[in-house]
Amino acid sequence: MSIKSLAERFAELQAERDRTWPPEQLAKNANQRRVLVERHDPAALPKAGDRVEPFTLVDVDGIHVPSTEILANGPAVLVFFRFGGCPACNLALPYYNETLYPALSAAGIPLLAISVQIPVDKGPTERHGLNFPTYADPGYALSRQLSLSFLPEDQPVPEPGKPWFGATLGTNSYEIAQPAVIVLNADHTIRFIDISPDWLVRTEAAAVLAHLPETAQAQAA
Repeated sequence: MSIKSLAERFAELQAERDRTWPPEQLAKNANQRRVLVERHDPAALPKAGDRVEPFTLVDVDGIHVPSTEILANGPAVLVFFRFGGCPACNLALPYYNETLYPALSAAGIPLLAISVQIPVDKGPTERHGLNFPTYADPGYALSRQLSLSFLPEDQPVPEPGKPWFGATLGTNSYEIAQPAVIVLNADHTIRFIDISPDWLVRTEAAAVLAHLPETAQAQAA
């Protein structure tokens, strides 16, 4: 049985929204994605061969994990997602669990999900039975270093006592990271990076595995 591509899953999500969302909500969502795509300038962003400064992530138990530990045995694949309750992310993360995790696990390559949301929302893991860990990016440190973070066009002033996005993220800010997939080598250099300004257009697994010959070697062994 073939696995649905990420594009197919997002197309189904958008079709459902087209049927059920009011026009104003659809237009607002589409406009924010359009603005991010228009501002996206790959030439100004990190690229393969660039080095990332050492960083620290926070796991589901609140433990700080340094990048030197994550990369101690070789490359790692970092999947940045928006936040735990994001519908599109709840399609993307299970997709990567189905398509990336088995090959990466066989090759001994860590797969990590990362968002700026802190503390880590365990929801996606519990809902989908993810086999890879989820981390928080404290203070947007890694997201900013990779030029992933941005502020949305719509930033209404929070009403006292009412839920708002900064409270959901645990950051007290509207700043959030764009989805991305990055392959980092053991020396903190970027082997592959794909940033998705439109969060309904994300990296397919084949594009990632094409930059990880280790997975093919593991299958052949």
